[in-house]
Amino acid sequence: MPALSRWASLPGPSVREAAFMYSTAVAVFLVILVAALQGSAPRESPLPYHIPLDPEGSLELSWNVSYAQEAIHFQLLVRRLKAGVLFGMSDRGELENADLVVLWTDGDTAYFADAWSDQKGQIHLDPQQDYQLLQVQRTPEGLTLLFKRPFDTCDPKDYLIEDGTIHLVYGILEEPFRSLEAVNSSGLQTGLQRVQLLKPDIPDPELPSDACTMEVQAPNIQIPSRETTYWCYIKELPKGFSRHHIIKYEPIVTKGNEALVHHMEVFQCAPEMDSVPHFSGPCDSKMKPDRLNYCRHVLAAWALGAKAFYYPEEAGLAFGGPGSSRYLRLEVHYHNPLVIAGRNDSSGIRLYYTAKLRPFDAGIMELGLVYTPVMAIPPRETAFVLTGYCTDKCTQLALPPSGIRIFASQLHTHLTGRKVVTVLVRDGREWEIVNEDNHYSPHFQEIRMLKKIVSVHPGDVLITSCTYNTEDRELATVGGFGILEEMCVNYVHYYPQTQLELCKSAVDAGFLQKYFHLINRFNNEDVCTCPQASVSQQFASVPWNSFNRDTLKALYSFAPISMHCNKSSAVRFQGEWNLQPLPKVISTLEEPTPQCPTSQGRSPAGPTTVSISGGKG
Repeated sequence: MPALSRWASLPGPSVREAAFMYSTAVAVFLVILVAALQGSAPRESPLPYHIPLDPEGSLELSWNVSYAQEAIHFQLLVRRLKAGVLFGMSDRGELENADLVVLWTDGDTAYFADAWSDQKGQIHLDPQQDYQLLQVQRTPEGLTLLFKRPFDTCDPKDYLIEDGTIHLVYGILEEPFRSLEAVNSSGLQTGLQRVQLLKPDIPDPELPSDACTMEVQAPNIQIPSRETTYWCYIKELPKGFSRHHIIKYEPIVTKGNEALVHHMEVFQCAPEMDSVPHFSGPCDSKMKPDRLNYCRHVLAAWALGAKAFYYPEEAGLAFGGPGSSRYLRLEVHYHNPLVIAGRNDSSGIRLYYTAKLRPFDAGIMELGLVYTPVMAIPPRETAFVLTGYCTDKCTQLALPPSGIRIFASQLHTHLTGRKVVTVLVRDGREWEIVNEDNHYSPHFQEIRMLKKIVSVHPGDVLITSCTYNTEDRELATVGGFGILEEMCVNYVHYYPQTQLELCKSAVDAGFLQKYFHLINRFNNEDVCTCPQASVSQQFASVPWNSFNRDTLKALYSFAPISMHCNKSSAVRFQGEWNLQPLPKVISTLEEPTPQCPTSQGRSPAGPTTVSISGGKG
């Protein structure tokens, strides 16, 4: 059998045959999917979400979420099929220890199976077949596979599909394999894509008739032929542009560049910036004006796989008018691992706005840790946790009597962040999770609509915890603005807007100095505790034995904190905010009980034989 599989050698259909096959496939596909979803099909399309998996766009994934069935329907389009394909999920995007489905041929027969890979990348058939194949069809675009899987299969070899970031993996089979066990992922063309699979099931509100649009787009730039580029572009609002409410925004991605445009953000410059030089170029360019660094107020953020973002009907994000800068900064992240050259792009974000202001201004509040080196992660840690607090004292003082309603959230760390969660605590009891990402990636950040609005009352506490991995670092990673420093932030989007813009904490600096003095005594004065040494220098001199690590962890768990309960002017609300005790939590939320699917919905224990010309074999 030649390297190109029997699929590649099959005679292609004529135009008429292809059209008939395609229309038949679509009809069968819709019947199967509508029946499978039992009336829970979405409003727009049976498969409303789409992303390219590989940089060339030869693999495309579409999907739908059924919360009623707690299952996802996937459609994988393979445009240039060779000898097969594997697709699945893993913790961080590795092909080792991955949960997979594989389509392959032995040269005579084609098969589909639920599989998994071990720590060496060897593929194994899963005895519990939880991916149910619904349709395999050849169309003019390529080969499509329609299959579904429950969120939670209760199979230890399967990935738990949950809220937050999912690392999708794929591999291309170049030649036939006599069996599934003969496949090893290490020898394949592979890759990963990050996405949020479990999109919230929220109906899209209708836009008012007076809604206007504004495109903030890259001005037909040529994408640099390097793997990663952040492109910055300044757009100026018209003179005399009055106060408006942004009520929706959506991505504009240049056709053909879907696999290169990774994420985009629109920022507004600081109100005091009455002029900003026009600029279009890489954000790390030496020619970039310094004033662009003061354009950090987020208006919109989009990442791969996301659709349009709507504000609640009673709220909008204010921009324009007095006290607001006329300058916006677009930042586009291009991910170009194949270093493709000569590709032009005009991607950006379309803002929908109205002059008829809604009842409430939406606001953005920062929760988590203050950007300070007193919060640090020792080196060679696999899961070190830092926690920031928005205390009851701050919310009691700064929130209105009716409280606020959080409807969206953007989690943020730098390179070592692995998990982020914000929990609402009321009367000392964990009440509900505001947002959580157990597979967080700093390379995939978007503003996410919450499944349900979270109400925060005066006197509530908001606790944000970040988990970090510093296995590849030799020195402590301190908090700060630099990319090699760390952050732990949740930007929550809420209404009605209040004066409270930042509710964050850090360990009391005096207690940290007591830590340095203590470990200095136990380490023969190897730690520099001299007054002229900075906190970063002190952390750099710590010998990271188990005692020093455990003592730092203990310090962060009991020492008093310095609270930043700040207004938008960066001035703290009046009160005493230093040496504040950690909020007491007397009960925590229980882990949800897995809802395991019945065996009736599972496929046969072995591989499924498939036919390319028709449906499931």
